[in-house]
Amino acid sequence: MVSEFRSFLVKTNAMALAIGVIIGAALGAVVNSLVKDVIMPPIGWALGGVDFASLKIVLGTAKDGSEVSINYGLLINNIITFIVVAFVVFWIAKVFVREEAAAPTKDCPYCREANAVDATKCKACASAI
Repeated sequence: MVSEFRSFLVKTNAMALAIGVIIGAALGAVVNSLVKDVIMPPIGWALGGVDFASLKIVLGTAKDGSEVSINYGLLINNIITFIVVAFVVFWIAKVFVREEAAAPTKDCPYCREANAVDATKCKACASAI
């Protein structure tokens, strides 16, 4: 049972997926801190001392006295966080994930279908190439 589970992890790349999720969660925490603590304060300062986390539209108060509001500043922070995370993931993928070079092909003179270089018959029209 254990060896079967181990082979499942290796064959399905489940282990790589699990590692990716763990690293992604850690990366998300770092990027969230980067946006909240490094990027947004200078932007808020440049816009006249605005704290984006405190931007909201107050709708009223609840029965228990708490404020009911739409926190659009937090939405702005989360959108910027998403953009930064997407950019970092794109950059990491571009650096570490390389596409394999396409196998060389030759075109059939009759139907223009791409075939392997050593093919003697076209896979689409079966003519000699």
